[in-house]
Amino acid sequence: MHSAQWHVLDWRRRVAELYREVRAEHDPRAAHAVWVDGRERLLSTHPASPVPPAQRGHGRPATVVAPYDPAYRFVVPVDLDVPGERREVPTATDGVVPFERIGRVELGELGGLDLWWLDSYGGGVFCSLRDATSGRTTYGGGRYVLDTVKGADLGGDRAGLVVDLNFAYQPSCAYDDAWACPLPGPGNTLRVPVPVGEQHVPMPG
Repeated sequence: MHSAQWHVLDWRRRVAELYREVRAEHDPRAAHAVWVDGRERLLSTHPASPVPPAQRGHGRPATVVAPYDPAYRFVVPVDLDVPGERREVPTATDGVVPFERIGRVELGELGGLDLWWLDSYGGGVFCSLRDATSGRTTYGGGRYVLDTVKGADLGGDRAGLVVDLNFAYQPSCAYDDAWACPLPGPGNTLRVPVPVGEQHVPMPG
């Protein structure tokens, strides 16, 4: 491995450990505070951060996160009776990444989101989000809620999956155009605003 690959390995271990701490904390608001602090630390200081080194610091945080709102936390069953669909997404680091739709979750009056399975080595559940704030106060390409192959796992199972939109975070391409990220399709787009989670602040040039 080259040094950059070791950095990525360490990044993924640290992300997985951060989400382990989140799942172990029984108070969702306290868990969110742990996540905000840990993610800021990783984005600001880790060698594998998607924030370009020249854009870190400047007396400002790497990201801004809205205050926790329990109204946007859901523990919901997964509807498995959904039509099959396959997406093949080109990315900057992993080649073409295939996804298979495996279910859907309904989030009350907000609407529903598709769940996808990363259909390659390792596998994992993936859930992204685009909403009425996208391109305004949040990143225009959308945000991620779950990406379990990368460690972003809030817990639960198919009978009661934790989908907490307060943990919606920007993908790597929000920080650097060199990244190409899987972005939300129609089944992961909500018509209403989701004002919680990470907000988009353009990085300094």
